[in-house]
Amino acid sequence: MEVKNIQLNNGKEMPKIGYGVFRVDEGKELEDAVVTAIRSGYRSIDTAAIYGNERSVGKGIRKAIESELVTREELFVTSKLWNNHSSYDETITAYNQTLEKMGLDYLDLYLIHWPGQDKYLMPWKALENLYQEGRVKSIGVSNFQVNHLENLLSHSEIIPVINQIEFHPKLTQSEVRAYCLQHNIQVEAWSPLMNAELLNNEKVREIASKHGKSAAQVILRWDIQHGVITIPKSMTPSRIKENISLFDFSLTDEDMKQLNDLNENLRSGPHPDKFDF
Repeated sequence: MEVKNIQLNNGKEMPKIGYGVFRVDEGKELEDAVVTAIRSGYRSIDTAAIYGNERSVGKGIRKAIESELVTREELFVTSKLWNNHSSYDETITAYNQTLEKMGLDYLDLYLIHWPGQDKYLMPWKALENLYQEGRVKSIGVSNFQVNHLENLLSHSEIIPVINQIEFHPKLTQSEVRAYCLQHNIQVEAWSPLMNAELLNNEKVREIASKHGKSAAQVILRWDIQHGVITIPKSMTPSRIKENISLFDFSLTDEDMKQLNDLNENLRSGPHPDKFDF
């Protein structure tokens, strides 16, 4: 039976698939969706301060725990530091605010959301301190290119466990993934379905038909077979359940090649080197 977790460079285990909540507003609908995701088998939940929905995500998590669907220890909860916090003290304060909003005692993973223009070195020192104090289980980064990672590693004591990047068949980021592999940094995909744009791709649909799976399942399975953690978002209960049903089929080498060949270095989000705050 296929293992559903990946071991990070600090020995912690993280599920290969998680539930993402980007562009979802606060409210009961999101709380219920988080509970549905957990009931459907998700054990990893990913949010961020800038999403403005940490309170609802936290409420959903607590509802699931109170309903005995899961224990806190069985969950892997991620949030991210926004780039308006560029000092050591601001980073500590931001982490405390995230815990307060979510109603949690700790996070399993805390990420620097974007590198900005060299704004990440002092926040990383703060994350290292939070980790060393045991207040967060793992620390990492998001949207870091090779130049950012090289600079960070030359100024840090702790190697990030994760680099969460935009990754899908139209943007394969080979150079960044190779660097992360070399330094034992796990890659995680945001926007794995390219905001649903890839679901009508003819090649994706052809492969999906062959396997009797949905287009989304094929793309998410492609992530997993690349060794990349994936965090799709959906608010539709049937799709939430469908998106985690990835472990009863495999893509062939030819399927993987055909999907790899869709790469156009095409981003749905901004380029990290050009995105200033």
